[in-house]
This record gives sequence, C-alpha cells and structure tokens, in this order.
Amino acid sequence: MELTLPLLQEKLKEWNGCALSRNAKPVLGEGNPNAAVMFIGEAPGEKEDELGRPFVGAAGKFLDELIASIGWKRSQVYISNVVKYRPPQNRDPTPEEKEQCMPWLKLEIALIKPKVIVPLGRHSLGHFFTKMSISTAHGNAQKLTHSTGSGQTDDVTIFPIYHPAAALHNGNLRQALFDDFQNLKKHLEERGIAP
Repeated sequence: MELTLPLLQEKLKEWNGCALSRNAKPVLGEGNPNAAVMFIGEAPGEKEDELGRPFVGAAGKFLDELIASIGWKRSQVYISNVVKYRPPQNRDPTPEEKEQCMPWLKLEIALIKPKVIVPLGRHSLGHFFTKMSISTAHGNAQKLTHSTGSGQTDDVTIFPIYHPAAALHNGNLRQALFDDFQNLKKHLEERGIAP
C-alpha cells in the first residue's frame, strides 16, 4: 500500500511511541500535498492540541499574515511541526521527544518533496543544522544535499526564520520576521518558484 498524507494521519493516531501522546492529540501537518515550500515549527500549542491542526493559535495567525505579506496563501504551502503532540504548559520539547517524533516529519518531507524548507525557530533548525544558531542563520538560504535513496542526491534549500511566537513575546523581532519573509520571497522568485 502506497503511503499518503491521509494514511500517515491515520497511522499517527494509532501511534503511542511518545509519552506526550498520553495527554495530547496528534497534530500532523496540513496544506498543499505538492507544496514547493514547507514550514516546520517546534510543537503544537494549546489551540493546536484542541483543534488537531498546526499553527491555528496566535502564532499561526501571525504566520498566516507573514505568508500573505509575500503574496502566498496558507493553502499553497505545507505547515508542520517537529514534535507531533503538545508538551505540557507549552514547554520546549525535550531532545527525546524530538527524536521520537522525527520519523513522522521525515515521512512528511519525503511525501511533500518541498524545494524550500523553512524551519521556524531553533528547535526546527536544529534538525537540519545542529551547530547553527537561529539568531545568526535567520533570513539566509542554506543548501542541504541529501541522498534520495536511489543513489541520487536532492538539493533542498533550508531557509531558517524565527518562530512567529518569538515575535509575540518580543515585539522587536516582528520586523525581523517581515524582513526575513521578504528575503524568502526574493529567494523563491530567483528560483522561479511561484505560488
């Protein structure tokens, strides 16, 4: 049976390989299954846990605004998280929780095949570049070459941006996020990637 996003969603509902699953709903990504651009946050928050959808709380509304600021719509991209369950009190996910949920994210990336992956914040960035800091990497394209498994390599651009929630806590980051999205728009246009 061929793996699809709806099937992945069903399998995640049955999975209990992460302790967070005992007290939280599974939240898989959503959006365009053929998206050229994929946004990856850290973990669901309270609203996401309640609705079973990623980025639907205050940070999600801001993310929608940022996506709209470059002429794209949420429905044209794919949005997910590293961790698929809400950590209690919205605490940072632990390294173990990130590791346990990582196969799900890898499957999503393999199914979507995005050209540009936008890690939102340090937890997501750390999956791709362990030694890179979000404060120095944000707004700059990074090349990632990985094997497709058939002996070929696939070039994906990683375009780190601060997590939208960071700007809700620190208003000084708000402009940096809008600036980073303009840089993202320029990068997409240079590569001929349109909504």
